Amino acid sequence: MKFSIGHRLFVSVLLAILAVAAAAVFLLRQNVLAGFGDYAVGIELDRLEELSTALTRQYRAGGGWDFIPAEARQDWIAQELARLQRAREVGAPAMPAEPAAPVAAEAPVPPVPPVPPMPPAPPLPPLPGPDVPDGPAAPAAPAGPVPDPNPGPLPLARRITLLDAHGAWLAGRRPGAATALARRALEVDGRTVGYLAVARGARPSDALAYAFLQQLTSSLWQIVALAVLLSAVAAVLLARHFRRPIRQLAAGSRALSDGHFDLRLDARRSDELGDLARHFNALAARLAGAEAARRQWVADTSHELRTPLAVLRAQLEALQDGVRSATPDTWDAMLRQVLALNKLIDELYALARADVGALDCKPVALDLWALARDQARGFETRLALAGLALELGPEPATATVCADPDRMRQVLDNLFENSLRYTAPGGRVHLHAHADGGRIRLHLDDSAPGVPDDALARLSERFYRVDASRSRAHGGAGIGLALCRRLVDAQGGTLAFAHAPLGGLRATITLPLAGDAA
Repeated sequence: MKFSIGHRLFVSVLLAILAVAAAAVFLLRQNVLAGFGDYAVGIELDRLEELSTALTRQYRAGGGWDFIPAEARQDWIAQELARLQRAREVGAPAMPAEPAAPVAAEAPVPPVPPVPPMPPAPPLPPLPGPDVPDGPAAPAAPAGPVPDPNPGPLPLARRITLLDAHGAWLAGRRPGAATALARRALEVDGRTVGYLAVARGARPSDALAYAFLQQLTSSLWQIVALAVLLSAVAAVLLARHFRRPIRQLAAGSRALSDGHFDLRLDARRSDELGDLARHFNALAARLAGAEAARRQWVADTSHELRTPLAVLRAQLEALQDGVRSATPDTWDAMLRQVLALNKLIDELYALARADVGALDCKPVALDLWALARDQARGFETRLALAGLALELGPEPATATVCADPDRMRQVLDNLFENSLRYTAPGGRVHLHAHADGGRIRLHLDDSAPGVPDDALARLSERFYRVDASRSRAHGGAGIGLALCRRLVDAQGGTLAFAHAPLGGLRATITLPLAGDAA
């Protein structure tokens, strides 16, 4: 089953959006459950500002917390809230009663009398759980019902705790060891005299938080539907943005496989697809060049092979027809053609093996300068007959390299043959070398005529000839320098061509010096 890029983009974008939505819902749920209770407790403390004011006013009037009745401390906070509520209802100022006069140390502090004229109210029910004191329940104060601004399993009035400045319990709910309290300081004349604390309600009682989460869960399907819609739109747009260049690349690849190397793609994009199109165009250009070189190679090879064969055929037909007699000169002429044909075939074979990395080389420790000097002296007679002077430079301090002597002789013979063939009579051929940086450079310079600048980089191409001064009239198939470069490359060196100071061509062989002579 074909899974197109549009479908892949749709699935990818959809999964990404759903993952983000699920993570957002999860984090929001955790934050709401963890922080909504603290937020609600903070609001409850703000609602108890009137109680805080009343407590600080009584503390200032009595000079301490002695006004709190000792026998009903747990219910006293609820009674104070009821008293303040009744005072608001009747419009009377919510002032506490005057504290009782000091009595003997063993006498308990009388409770604060209720504000008249309110009817009596039923007593508060006892606090559940650990808030119920040991023994008989404390008598209920004559107070009205406690207002509950936050109804639930544990009302606000039963979650309030009054602590002194040191955190000791004074009144209200007795805090347990595991009870989380949110408290606010009570200050009198800039001094903290106590804390009014509220215990956080149990998590199941956070009705607002759970209602919010329930509404959020019910909206999840809407989020999923919106995510699917956005994914489809994004996938269509992205697929349309990427599909066209990809289709062009696919069509171009098919064209290349069919041999249409002149095809070029639009490479104006600035993204990775644009880079891919540019690489495709470069590949097509390389393939076109390789195809042109292959065709030129076949044409040049067939031409170079046909020339000596045509000469041989003409001479043999002349002998057969009796036009020419079988003299030694005739046999010598045919032998020269056979030798030229054999040399061309050997060079082509060596080039083919070098192209596939199968060139046979047997490197040994070799004195390159001594080898080059001996080869130069072997050409000295032929150079003199051509009117050329051979000059040898000073011997370098070290010239030991690791190379194949036979392959290096083949290279030097081709280079000397090239200078002999193309240097004008009366010129010079200069051989010199120098070693530096762990390498030796062997230079072979000849005099005019020189080589044009645009031809220097092409001298090592197969069948390439300089049309002006180094033409076919001087002989050669045009593959000798190409073979020289392949042979030097196989030895781990380089062969470069440049303008010679003498006015002709400089050929430079660079090889690394052997380790024991470095």
